[in-house]
This record gives sequence, C-alpha cells and structure tokens, in this order.
Amino acid sequence: MALPAEKINYTFADVLSWDEDERIEIISGKVFMMATPSRIHQKITGELFRQLANFLEGKQCEVYAAPFGVRLFEQDGDSEENVDTVVEPDISVVCDRSKLDKRGCKGAPDMIVEVLSPSSLRHDRLVKLNLYQQAGVREYWIIDPENRAVQVFLQDGSGSLRICEEYGSQDVAKVNVLDGCFIELSKVFSE
Repeated sequence: MALPAEKINYTFADVLSWDEDERIEIISGKVFMMATPSRIHQKITGELFRQLANFLEGKQCEVYAAPFGVRLFEQDGDSEENVDTVVEPDISVVCDRSKLDKRGCKGAPDMIVEVLSPSSLRHDRLVKLNLYQQAGVREYWIIDPENRAVQVFLQDGSGSLRICEEYGSQDVAKVNVLDGCFIELSKVFSE
C-alpha cells in the first residue's frame, strides 16, 4: 500500500484506514515503516512472551506481543484525528486494564520490550527510548540478539528512564514492575 505523498502529518485515523498487514508506526505524525522481523527476532519475542504470560496467568497485568497498537499519549476524549503517535512494541505489559480497548492500549504500558534489528538500532535506542520516557513507561528493555544481551531501563524519581541493569545470555533477569517475575535468558537466547 502506498502512503499519500502529499500528507505531512498522519494520525491514528490514517492508521485505521491502512491495510492491517502493513507494519507502520507514527511518531509525532511522521510515518516509520517497519521491516519484517527475522526468525531469531521472532524466537526471542516468542520465548519472552511465553515466560511473561506464564507468570501473569491469573494476575491483574496482561502481556501483548506485536502487532499491538500503543497510543502512548492518547487522553480520554481524544478523537482518532488528534492522536499522532501509535507504536507497536515487540512486547507490552499493561497492568491498568482501563488503558485497554478493542484497538490496543491507550497510554503508556508499564513495561515495553524492543528487540533490536539492524534496521532499528538507532530508532529503538534513541527515538523510542526518549518517546517511552516522555510517555511514562516505567520499565524498558532493549534486547540485543547479536550480542545476546539485555539492557534494562527504569524510571527514576525525575521521570527519566535510566539504565539500571545489564544481563548476558546465561543470566536470570528481574522484571522490576512485576513483583517476583524473573526471566531465564538462557531460554530467550537458546540459539
């Protein structure tokens, strides 16, 4: 599907009119096309999702894997034409169920995980880190498949996301926003 060339700023209303198979995010009205994830990327997100979903069974929080639309800054009463930022994190954990609707998540999830790919390094490490910080995401994981490593960013007292932990492929990683949740990274990086 070709995007209209004459349009300067896109909104959630545009996203709703696009083909569901398109992997597109909009940030401050600008379009970002997303590459199809690699097999390793899918394996990593699948295993991480499995561990989180198993832990969350019967609990208040819910976990979602991409494609799952997150409208980070949408407020009650905003029209689709007023929402200019919609992202699709690889993994989202939402504990406030009032943020969930039939189209995804309205507001910041409690935790977001992005798995790096060659085309998303700068975007995930800079653009999205800043975006998630502004939105109030409490915990942000960046998973680096090539180096088999995880960086964990937590919101500090001033609302900034700061790196607080780094894990290797054989470590057990603590999920800070989920009391008692630990991820076995040897299973996440099994290849």
